[in-house]
Formats: sequence, C-alpha cells, structure tokens
Amino acid sequence: MFIPKANRIAVFKYLFSEGVLVVKKDTVSSTHPHIEGPTNLEVLMLVKSLESKGYVRVTFNWQYNYVYLTPEGIEYLRTYLALPAGVVPATHKKQAGRPEGRDREEDKFGGEGREGRPAFRGGGDREYRPNNSGFGRGGGGD
Repeated sequence: MFIPKANRIAVFKYLFSEGVLVVKKDTVSSTHPHIEGPTNLEVLMLVKSLESKGYVRVTFNWQYNYVYLTPEGIEYLRTYLALPAGVVPATHKKQAGRPEGRDREEDKFGGEGREGRPAFRGGGDREYRPNNSGFGRGGGGD
C-alpha cells in the first residue's frame, strides 16, 4: 500500500515521541484519533510493517492494537527521523520523584483509627457476635 511520506513521518514522529500507540482495528475510519493526517488504515499498515521488521511489539485486545517500541525500533526511528541520540520516547524518560506534601503512611486510611487500620478489618468491634457461639449445625447451642 502506498502511504504518502508526510503521513508516514507523522505516524513515526508520534510513535517515537510517545513510545506507544493505540490503533483501533477499523479500516474505514477516515482519520486516526491521535495523529493528524493519516487514515486509520495507513496507521494499521505501518504498524504491520514495523512489526514484521521487529521494531515494535503489538498486543491485540478487544479490536485494538497496542503498539510498543522495541530498542531496535527506537534506533530505526531515530535514524529515519534524523534525531540526536539524547532524544528518547516518553516511556523511556525517568519520572520525577513523588511530590513532597503529606506523609502517605500516616494518612493511608483517611485518619487515625484503631492501630491505624480501618474498622472493617476486624478488631474489637465484633462484640455483637461472640466467638463461643455460632449457628447452623455444630453451632454450640446453649
């Protein structure tokens, strides 16, 4: 299938910048929802081509293709798009640490409860059902 170079570059730029891509298995859709320019069929065919070369890994689930770049694919797209070595996809960037604010351990269950646990986990609030009795067969009737 012939795909215009502008559409091919648009798909490759998006895939490289994000590191992942979601493509619905819909061949009649006029556009891809995240990429401006190419049709959904063109994006599907480009993904199929990249997968056969081993540049992406595809997971198919509920009529959607989830596309992940491999290290070989990163190198290929870096050379195709003429990007410097310092540029990496968003999925390969280091995330900043958690923002400072409240301490998560103290406020884990929404405040101080019994021993820092919520009431539904058990404890002294089960006085309504003593341990020495039960019901049904072998309930230990009095």
